[in-house]
Amino acid sequence: MIQLRAHLAEAHGLSGRPAREALEAGRVRLRGVPTLDGGREVDPAEVELLAQGPRLRPGLDLVILHKDEHLAVLWKPAGLLAEPARSHADGHRSALGLAGRLLGRALLVHRLDLDTSGVMLVARTPEAQEGLKAALETHDVERRYLALVAGQLPAAGLRCELFLVRDRGDGRRGARPPELAPPDARAARTDLRRVAPVGPRACLAEATLHTGRTHQVRLHCEALGHPVLGDTLYAPPGVARMAPRLALHAAILGFAHPITGERLRFDTPLPDDLERARRDLIRAAEGPEAPDDGGRPRGDRRSGRGAPPGRGEAGPGRRPQRGPEEGSRKGPPPRRGGGGRA
Repeated sequence: MIQLRAHLAEAHGLSGRPAREALEAGRVRLRGVPTLDGGREVDPAEVELLAQGPRLRPGLDLVILHKDEHLAVLWKPAGLLAEPARSHADGHRSALGLAGRLLGRALLVHRLDLDTSGVMLVARTPEAQEGLKAALETHDVERRYLALVAGQLPAAGLRCELFLVRDRGDGRRGARPPELAPPDARAARTDLRRVAPVGPRACLAEATLHTGRTHQVRLHCEALGHPVLGDTLYAPPGVARMAPRLALHAAILGFAHPITGERLRFDTPLPDDLERARRDLIRAAEGPEAPDDGGRPRGDRRSGRGAPPGRGEAGPGRRPQRGPEEGSRKGPPPRRGGGGRA
């Protein structure tokens, strides 16, 4: 592993302003998606420097990771609706709307929350949509999330099988054990494992979904006593303030192609903003003299920390088809809130 800015200098001869320009133009791809975070540790084999291509704002613009005549796999940034909302007349202010404009047609398969970044699947034909939805219903789609959560998960991991209800009594969704679940509650199952501690107060966790219910990861983490950092809906105020936004990223998506049967899998790292939050939590735990991304103490103003982080990133496990079909979200971002999956 090597710091991205060091890799750009050593492997591509880019440093200083040329490196910043390449990062800001979206030409530096980490597993296929633009990254702006020169301070993150990377595997050089996962980094690609494009000589040319459409200018993208890392972490802010929609990216198409893969497309064929039947379906497409998108990377959705946090702050972008998954599908058009009735309150927004411009349907392009959503991942589905942008994909439809770029691809000619995009049909909804599943959703991500407004404030969740990550991999999202859309169909391009009704036949593919039907097949993909059927695979989701039978739990034949691999869906894993990365999250920064409060506390330390046990090394053996946890399984949560609490039912989810639409109203727990305060107008918000909630989780209930089977014996206390009302008739309209929906069964949900999530497996959680600790990836790495993030200081003494939090850890990086991976959540594997065996069902796909609204707010499933957030509710199950909260019910287990490990709420997601930055979750202003379900986490205590102190935990909600520990991250710049909901620290939840749809990291892995694997499925059998509904038409060809080919197995596809897309594996994405933490987006830039959450990776920065992870490092900040570690440095805060180490004290004010802990080195920053440039290797100097955090209080030394001479330490160049590189370009500011973008708001998200991702990339596929297999080489995606890329090109001008990477979209830009126009206009002001929609209001925080919104619904979706996970």
